[in-house]
Amino acid sequence: MDRLRAMELFLSISQTRNFSETARRFGISATGVSRMITDIEDELKVKLLLRSTRQVALTESGQEYARQLEGILWRINELQANITAISSAPQGLLRVHSRMMFGLGVLPPLIASFRKLYPEIHIELTLGETAADLRRSQIDIDFRISPPVEAGVKRRMLFQSDRYLVAAPAYLAGRPALQAPEDILAHECLAYQLPGDEYTWLFKQPAQTSAIAFKPRHVSNNGIALLELARLGEGLALLDDYTVHNDLRQGRLVRVLGDHRISNKGFDEGMYATILDTPIIPAKIRLFLDFVAEHVAGPELRFSAHSKPAGLDAPPAA
Repeated sequence: MDRLRAMELFLSISQTRNFSETARRFGISATGVSRMITDIEDELKVKLLLRSTRQVALTESGQEYARQLEGILWRINELQANITAISSAPQGLLRVHSRMMFGLGVLPPLIASFRKLYPEIHIELTLGETAADLRRSQIDIDFRISPPVEAGVKRRMLFQSDRYLVAAPAYLAGRPALQAPEDILAHECLAYQLPGDEYTWLFKQPAQTSAIAFKPRHVSNNGIALLELARLGEGLALLDDYTVHNDLRQGRLVRVLGDHRISNKGFDEGMYATILDTPIIPAKIRLFLDFVAEHVAGPELRFSAHSKPAGLDAPPAA
């Protein structure tokens, strides 16, 4: 019995619940598929599938076997791809996922410059406000604002950032002064949508941390929308420092309560490049990570990288 092929067939059946569909996928007969599954069950001495004329169901043993096979077969395929990549020039599809603000304000000009150095690497950029499931979504790199917590991944911190409470000068004109955290309760607040019904900002000074709950004027799950609402004078918005840097410099926004560190979740945020923890990092991933880090890593580069023109100078290829 070809054990590896039998494993692939069983995993396909666990996903499709259909022998005929699996047979079409692998170009063999449904009878051949059934025979190999029976061989697996005989070898393991356990029933993996419950078959009837109408449906196929997994036993408890079958569910556990399928769960573990998914990771095993993924690692085998990844190992083959990695070994192939070592012996060839950097090429292929690089799937990148990013938080919205970083993905729009920082990555496009970097991708354009990276292409000039490595034209055979094609980048597929997907943006979203939640962390990607790297394995299930087949994502190579995920740029996150919080450190990853799941097992089987490793991170590279590009920079640590703060969040600034900002508003348009026209909004602040004639309104109560903001001198302490509780003063936000006399203002319109623009909140980022998080699970739950209560909205709270955390205010931290060396001696103490306070949490102020408020009722927001507007709520959005998109930082760009909150930035634009703040520019329009709709209220106070809590945004990453590097995303409002140019607005502050040009006077479109004003920072308030600057003597506090402020967050809506925690104070360990920044930008983390997250990849799967594999024995070998494919060349296309390593090259792109190094390129991005060269342009944005560190406390100052994060400010200059945001909204940098697409014609930024690229370093010579190594």
